[in-house]
Amino acid sequence: MRHQIHIIGGGLAGSEAAWQLAESGLKVRLSEMRGSGEMTPAHHTDALAELVCSNSFRSDDAEHNAVGLLHAEMRALGSVIMASADEHRVPAGSALAVDREGFSAAVTERVAGHPNVELVRERVDALPASGPTIVATGPLTAMRLAESIGAATGSDALAFFDAIAPIVHRDSIDMGICWMAARWDKGGKDYINCPMTKEQYLAFHQGLLDGEKTEFREWEKDTPYFEGCMPIEVMAERGVDTLRYGPMKPVGLDNPCTGRWPYAVVQLRQDNALGTLWNMVGFQTKLKYAEQVRLFRTIPGLENAEFARLGGLHRNTFINAPKLLDGTLRLKSAPHIRFAGQITGCEGYVESAAIGLLAGRFAAGEMSGRALLPPPLTTAMGALLGHLTGGAEADIYQPMNVNFGLFPPVAGKRKADRKAAYTGRARDALRDWMGAAVSNCTSASGAPSASSSHIPAV
Repeated sequence: MRHQIHIIGGGLAGSEAAWQLAESGLKVRLSEMRGSGEMTPAHHTDALAELVCSNSFRSDDAEHNAVGLLHAEMRALGSVIMASADEHRVPAGSALAVDREGFSAAVTERVAGHPNVELVRERVDALPASGPTIVATGPLTAMRLAESIGAATGSDALAFFDAIAPIVHRDSIDMGICWMAARWDKGGKDYINCPMTKEQYLAFHQGLLDGEKTEFREWEKDTPYFEGCMPIEVMAERGVDTLRYGPMKPVGLDNPCTGRWPYAVVQLRQDNALGTLWNMVGFQTKLKYAEQVRLFRTIPGLENAEFARLGGLHRNTFINAPKLLDGTLRLKSAPHIRFAGQITGCEGYVESAAIGLLAGRFAAGEMSGRALLPPPLTTAMGALLGHLTGGAEADIYQPMNVNFGLFPPVAGKRKADRKAAYTGRARDALRDWMGAAVSNCTSASGAPSASSSHIPAV
């Protein structure tokens, strides 16, 4: 198939961009390194949109949470990532968590099976010199391509470390000690809770400090961590109570054996549809494997835990997007190239896919001769895009999740009403933006063009 646009990278952003372009009627070549005999340090399969860390898309509350609002906006725009996530969701309280294998399989089937998409298993070592291109290689961009990106941008890519949480077999957890509940009973009994006394917690904290960690290579020593995915032992180094105010906080969790909150708690969240695998929430780690098994089996209820996957550490790479990209994600020095996903410095599955969605739509509009304006800054997608493409300080740029701090302030609202005001304003703004996009893509005869016919009404 002769393609009209080339997408490099089949993660969440690349898959979403490919879907949006294919749905607009354009022919897409989607290059994915995995499956060609190549693999990244963190992936385990060759499926598109593989989830290498948590299986959670975080809050699905579109009324009071910026991430939930982003979910809603992507659904309104026909996101293949959100459709696949909804189809394969597993219980997680008010959050959206998915069966990771079912989710990736669904994305692969939809995208690779689209008549306008040609999925090619190949490694791309250099940025194309011409032709519309979207680079969505993510934080694990292969070294040769990363070097090509560095040469094209005239600056070094930034980097940070990201850590992966362990996954436990459900039948190896002692439910005589643990119990099922969500914090404050919000969303149902969706988490397994392992309680700790003060003595147990202090011993565990010391074990994290003393445990043998992965050693860094010379070139890795000055690479910072991303605050949103901090290894648990690094958090432990910040103070004895840091974990009790973070991933091990006990508030809102009544232990049915005592009727009281534990001193600390370890939570596990369902990781697959069968409920046979559960991941340790917030337990990203760079401890060596043997040390993980030894230490995590000191957690009450996990004394006989069997691990389907242990934690790990990998190097993430991203560009200085505020400095290098224009408002529609084009590389200023080579505007035939767009960047999308985590390589732009957005952090999180949903954020990555949202930027892929926008890159695909921007490219589709440009190639049809009807340029699409960025979504308003008052929407979740617009706020995130605005941060990446100029709102952030380039000199201190770090990965960022979507949050209400990226939105223009809402005036005249009490703090208790502010989040609902943000989301209400965003819904109106997205509706107007989508209406303008449809109007802009309507032909003189009044019939929608191919690039707009798939845009749903809000």
